Amino acid sequence: MIKRILVLDDNQDILEFIKEALLYEKFKVFITSNCEHIIEAIQIYQPDLVILDYKLNGPNGDDICRQIKTHPQLYNIPVIICSAYLNKDNNLSNCGCDAVITKPFGLEELIDKVNRLIIA
Repeated sequence: MIKRILVLDDNQDILEFIKEALLYEKFKVFITSNCEHIIEAIQIYQPDLVILDYKLNGPNGDDICRQIKTHPQLYNIPVIICSAYLNKDNNLSNCGCDAVITKPFGLEELIDKVNRLIIA
C-alpha cells in the first residue's frame, strides 16, 4: 500500500523539492502552505506521516505538532519538524515530534527519516 505524506511549509520551493523527492520514492504527497486549517486537512487526507516547517506564518510547527499529538484521532501520526531556525534552546521533543531535520538538508537524510518512521 502506498504511504501518504502531508507536508506543510510556507516556502513553495521547499514544498516542491520535498514533493518531488517523495514522489520519486513512491509516496503519495499532499503539500500545503496554509496552516490555518491544517488539523482539518490532516483529518481529511489521513496521512501516514506529517512534515512541518518550524517557522510558519501563523502558529509554529511545534504548536501544530502539539495539536496533532494531543488530538484523539491523530496522535499516532509520526511528525517530522524541519527548520533553519533551530538552535540549542529549541527543545522540540517537548512538542512530541518524532524527528527533527535541520535546513538545509539532503534528500538522503529526508528519505532516511521518512522511511524510518513509516516503513515498518
